Amino acid sequence: MLLFSRVAIVGMGLIGSSLARAVRENMPTVRLTVSDGDAEVRARVLALDLADDVTENAGAAVVDADLVVLAVPVGAMGAVAAEIAGELSPGAVVSDVGSVKEKVLNALMAALPGVIVIPAHPVAGTEKSGPDAGFASLFTGRWCILTPPAEVEAWQTERLADFWRLLGAKVETMDAAHHDRVLAVTSHLPHLIAYSIVGTASDLETVTQGEVIKFSAGGFRDFTRIAASDPVMWRDVFLNNREAVLETLGRFTEDLTALQRAIRWGEGDTLEALFTRTREIRRGIIDEGQDIDTADFGRPH
Repeated sequence: MLLFSRVAIVGMGLIGSSLARAVRENMPTVRLTVSDGDAEVRARVLALDLADDVTENAGAAVVDADLVVLAVPVGAMGAVAAEIAGELSPGAVVSDVGSVKEKVLNALMAALPGVIVIPAHPVAGTEKSGPDAGFASLFTGRWCILTPPAEVEAWQTERLADFWRLLGAKVETMDAAHHDRVLAVTSHLPHLIAYSIVGTASDLETVTQGEVIKFSAGGFRDFTRIAASDPVMWRDVFLNNREAVLETLGRFTEDLTALQRAIRWGEGDTLEALFTRTREIRRGIIDEGQDIDTADFGRPH
């Protein structure tokens, strides 16, 4: 028995197009309709044959769908939900793929009273964007976090969980506010630091931009990869998870001040203890299967 027979995806960027590919590959009998407001994106979706139907209007895409996934920037979730509200079929499940959950949940529930809303966050992605950047295996072995409101029945949440499992993901369920605190640490703050470091390097008067690019060592090079992520998406992430990000940023600032003090006063033992502890975090990420143990992330040399 199919979990969902008609799926609609609104937004065909990296995550939306990867989801479309994964559905086509793992659920070939599902009728897949996608929507995007950008004519060039729609043309690429048609050329790549990512869906059965492609529409400009989100409302038209969701007609008769039993699962609707919003793959738009988190700041646009409420507006898109309002656009599709009058076209949803009875019993349709509305979900999303955003990396902020509490405000998205509130926006969706406000725009879609009486609709089954189960927010989701596949913790996967790259610095690339657009329909050509997607790939079907993006979610394989990655976590997808579901944050259902209390009124959603457990079987509905499990139904969506099974959908993501069929796409290769591992599934965790948690409270939306807790999700936002966790992701502020594991994703949002690292992106903020990357944007800041790359911006600082470009502003330094004593080092030319050409030198920054030419002599980029591994650390700075990897920060630039993170900082190349979609600017609109990340703008909305920080604005919609500002409380958790600011709380985490405050703690980071305190730790950075302590590190600065240790360097100034030559406290080698303090530095070595920190570096030893954080090295274990990297080993834990590899043991969890969330990255590979190949040197330099497997880059050829």
